[in-house]
Amino acid sequence: MATATLAAPPFLPSSPPAPARTWTRRRMKTRPFLRAACAYALQEGQSRRFHRLPCGLDLEVIAQPPPAPGERPPLVFVHGSFHAAWCWAEHWLPFFSRAGFPCYALSLRAQGESSVPQEAVAGTLETHTGDIADFIQKEIPSPPVLIGHSFGGLIVQQYISCLQELHPKLAGAVLVCSVPPSGNSGLVWRYLLTKPVAAVKVTLSLAAKAYANSLPLCKETFFSPQMDDELVLRYQALMKESSKLPLFDLRKLNAALPVPSVPDNTTEILVMGASNDFIVDSEGLSETSRFYGVQPVCVEGVAHDMMLDCSWEKGAEIILTWLEKLTP
Repeated sequence: MATATLAAPPFLPSSPPAPARTWTRRRMKTRPFLRAACAYALQEGQSRRFHRLPCGLDLEVIAQPPPAPGERPPLVFVHGSFHAAWCWAEHWLPFFSRAGFPCYALSLRAQGESSVPQEAVAGTLETHTGDIADFIQKEIPSPPVLIGHSFGGLIVQQYISCLQELHPKLAGAVLVCSVPPSGNSGLVWRYLLTKPVAAVKVTLSLAAKAYANSLPLCKETFFSPQMDDELVLRYQALMKESSKLPLFDLRKLNAALPVPSVPDNTTEILVMGASNDFIVDSEGLSETSRFYGVQPVCVEGVAHDMMLDCSWEKGAEIILTWLEKLTP
């Protein structure tokens, strides 16, 4: 995730694949942009592709189709800071594809193996939502369910706020351990006032990127204590290589918040949090659920990186149950 500019210290920063359907967008032979290098070995049934944006940048897409064609809506996954498409490919893409959903995990610009702008400018809420909308409009044949984690959840919220004017229709949206609509400033001040030791730790871990070189900090920030250290080290290495630029231009992010409300919103939304989340607290979860007028679901026994944690199935099964009701 990224951090907002505050007077107080900020702490939320920022084998060949199986054949799949032919995409309408073709890759150009010449790629004048730098490419972030984040080596993730795909699993069976997954493929890595690149979606060419109108600006000329390419977005990495890890796709996994279901075993057999069906009528279930596509799922499009959006990561948060220090992550990329690989964080969904590890567990949730295989899980949901087996359940019959076509799955697509995006790496936002300058993240994962997506292109890095030559001018080295970080993205904004508007650029990220525009990129996602372009991908959905050109590559996804029917309205998808958009699933966002952490600051990716804030991007999904911005997408929803623009649905009536700009973006392709959604079948639904899932916010997983999402930054609330007002951003992270409330989280910062609550930690400083009530959990000063935790505030120092998370500031070091995220704003100072100490998570990248400290196994204990990385584990405490993103994962449950029961998580195997070797697995944490593997994910830590992927995180270190995932972000060549901050996910956001912080000044533009602050100017864009809070996310605009949608009085006549008809998009079905699931708001999920984690009981052991070291980053987004229970009040942050409540703020997001109140904003959309839904009851939040707090998943017990999992940490912030719900899709990678040792009990990743808990969140996946809750989403699947919600999807079954959404698309009987």
